[in-house]
Amino acid sequence: MAVEISLSQLLESREARVREQERLLRAYPDGTLICLTVQFPGPVKRDISSILVGEAGITALEEAFQERLYEDVRDLETGFEAFYIVPESPEEAKRRCCEIEDTHPWGRLMDIDVILPAANPADNATPATLATPAGTPAAAAPLSRAALGLPERKCLLCDRPARECIRARTHSLTELQARIDALLSEQFR
Repeated sequence: MAVEISLSQLLESREARVREQERLLRAYPDGTLICLTVQFPGPVKRDISSILVGEAGITALEEAFQERLYEDVRDLETGFEAFYIVPESPEEAKRRCCEIEDTHPWGRLMDIDVILPAANPADNATPATLATPAGTPAAAAPLSRAALGLPERKCLLCDRPARECIRARTHSLTELQARIDALLSEQFR
């Protein structure tokens, strides 16, 4: 039941997710927004594997955050995503989310972001606090690992930072999919 999506579908999905994040930040100004997505390379974003990873991420988040002010889980053709509002501080929420990403057997396949509202100049936000790409306007953005003194996430296939390998397209789609298949199958042995 795997369906390939186009680049325009992927971009539209990302834009819709950002709009939803901004809506939730306005609706819950005293809460902390967590956004989970499943990270599978290539044109297939929804299949049985991505659903299993998404459900595992939901379980891990719900165990880590017993109190939730809001939750919305979406199993879309463009990929699995979930939104949670929790009462913890952004820093505490980020630490817990990073722990899931770093310790769960499938955590490397999950992207669990803590989303901060757009920075106001009066907020004293530093560039390390927001993971906003250079040259883009201030908008809702993920709290970076660096802001908490945590190391960057590693590549699925090597010890380099994941963002470097993604940007340089260091590894082929075939190599990445083989590693993902191996990660998933290890859980069922």
